[in-house]
Amino acid sequence: MKEAFYQKLKTVLKDNQILIEEPLAKHTTFEIGGPAWFLTLPESVSQITETIKLCRAQDMPFYIMGNGSNLLVSDKGYQGTIIKLGKDFSEVTFEEESYTVRAQAGVLLSKLASQIAEHSLTGFEFAAGIPGTLGGAVTMNAGAYDGEIKMTILEALAADQEGNILRFTKDELKMGYRTTVIQEKNYIVLEALFGFEPGNKEEIREKINELNARRRDKQPLEYPSAGSTFKRPAGYYAGKLIMDSGLRGYQVGNAQVSEKHCGFVINKGGATALEVRTLISDVIEIVNHKFGVVLEPEVKLLGEF
Repeated sequence: MKEAFYQKLKTVLKDNQILIEEPLAKHTTFEIGGPAWFLTLPESVSQITETIKLCRAQDMPFYIMGNGSNLLVSDKGYQGTIIKLGKDFSEVTFEEESYTVRAQAGVLLSKLASQIAEHSLTGFEFAAGIPGTLGGAVTMNAGAYDGEIKMTILEALAADQEGNILRFTKDELKMGYRTTVIQEKNYIVLEALFGFEPGNKEEIREKINELNARRRDKQPLEYPSAGSTFKRPAGYYAGKLIMDSGLRGYQVGNAQVSEKHCGFVINKGGATALEVRTLISDVIEIVNHKFGVVLEPEVKLLGEF
């Protein structure tokens, strides 16, 4: 099956766009994860949709990923095809007169925020330190420091699980706290259009630097992690609940609840996916026992656990 699929995949993608048995630890911010049968690096919408259609036609499991910043991959890897939307699918175009920006899903939020600042546009500073790509950010309506994707997005282009192209207005995206129709329907963001206000470049840069300094001060950026591990429960803060449960520094193998910020689970070095998953389960159980609040992970699991 694998060899036959590989030969068909080469009719859609170039050889250097197909990686075989690629360790996913190299593609996730947790730095954890076994190999994927195939990891593909498409450069265009047509390559993405044709790869999806091929996977569907050949009954090949597939998964779309960006920077791997919200992903915990099994130590056994992924028996299927990863379609990675990364730097090869990260074009950004500016329409100066309308203050709009169109960006492909693979662009890093940090890079996009920097480019937007360079054009003296304000409204995206909050995203400069989020360690992910635009596709994932739109999918979950990512946010930080009182900013959210829904505040500036105008429309999005996506594909469904059959490879059909869909276009959404802002209202049609139904953006809420860490949720959108994209996420609910398991669609795939391809690109998005944003609208901004003109601003002072130096002030925009200063705000980005200030927010990044706050991140460095409060978050364990020196360790691999998937960012904030849990969604914020209504009326509470996940990190405080975890801290008040006596779990600061709680460790399973080389996975640890960060001592710097209890909302983060970190890889102290060589942690396995099973250790991280066990730790997350322990935290959920202990916090629920102490406070009657069920924490919901933001981190997605991929592969067999």
